[in-house]
Amino acid sequence: MTKKRLIINTDAKNEADDQYAIVHALLSPSLVIAGIIPAHFGDRRTRHSMLESREEVDLLLGLLALDHDVRVANGAPTALPDETTPVDSPGARLIIDEAHKPGPLFVIFLGPLTDMASALLLDPTIADNPELTVVWIGGTPYGGIAGGEEGEFNLSNDIHSANVVFQSRLRVWQIPMNVYTLVSVGYAELDEKVAPQGRLGAYLVEQLKAFNAQHVDPEIEYRSLGDSPAVSVVLNPQGAVWRDHPVRVFGPDARMTNAIVEGRSVRVAESVDVRFLLEDMFAKLKAHAARSTESPASTESA
Repeated sequence: MTKKRLIINTDAKNEADDQYAIVHALLSPSLVIAGIIPAHFGDRRTRHSMLESREEVDLLLGLLALDHDVRVANGAPTALPDETTPVDSPGARLIIDEAHKPGPLFVIFLGPLTDMASALLLDPTIADNPELTVVWIGGTPYGGIAGGEEGEFNLSNDIHSANVVFQSRLRVWQIPMNVYTLVSVGYAELDEKVAPQGRLGAYLVEQLKAFNAQHVDPEIEYRSLGDSPAVSVVLNPQGAVWRDHPVRVFGPDARMTNAIVEGRSVRVAESVDVRFLLEDMFAKLKAHAARSTESPASTESA
C-alpha cells in the first residue's frame, strides 16, 4: 500500500485542539508529512496570528524531537482581499510544489482555506491533479440541521477563499461544525491517557485546560478535539459517513446561501468514527512516550 503524502495547514495557536491533530498526524506511520503550514486565524485576538501559529508548530516539533525533520512553510498572514487576488506565501508555494509531484496528496485545513485558494489562484493547473484531495474542518451544517446561526469560525476567517476552493475543480472533503464539535473528550480521560505521556502529553493537556479556563469557562471539564477528524479520515476514509452535496455559495455572514454552483459537488461528513480517532491517537502518544524514555542500553538489548 502506498503511503499518503500529507500537508497540514493549521491555525495552531487559535484554540487548543490543532495540537492534537498535528501530533496524531506526525505519529502515524502510514503518512508522509510533506510539510506543515502555519495559518492565520484573523485579527480578533491578535494582529500576528500566523506568526503565533508558527511558534506553536515549532514548539510541538521540539517536544516531538522532530524540529529538523519536518518542513515548515509560513502561510498567508491575512485573508484574501477578494476572490481573484492570492496572498502569496511559502505555504502556498509548498502546496503548488507538492501538487505537481506524483502520488496521492492530501492537504488538511484546520483553519481558513486561504493558502489553498492562493495556491489555486497562483497556479490553476493544480486543480487538474486527480490525486489531490483537500480536507477542510469548517462550514455550517447541511440539510436543515440546526447550528451555525452566527456563522462558523474557520469560514468567517476567509469567506473568499472558501468560495474559491469550493467552486474550483478540486476534490474537497468537508467536515462541518455539527460533526467536528462532537469529537468531545473529558478532562478525566485526558488526565488518564494523555497527560502521563512525557513532556508532550503533559503539554497537550495543560494548554487545553488553560485555554478553556481563559477563553471558555473555568468550570468546564471537557473539550471538543474538532480538528482531529481531518487526520482520522485521511488515515481511514471509511471511518466517516459521507454524503455528496451540491456546492453552495458562502455568504458574507459566514453561512451557506441558497445559491447553487452548477456542476460542483462536495463530499461532506455526516459523522466520524470517534472511537477510532481518539483511541488511535492515545495509543500512538503512549507508544511515542515509551520510545522516548528507552535508554540506549535497553534499545540495544531488545
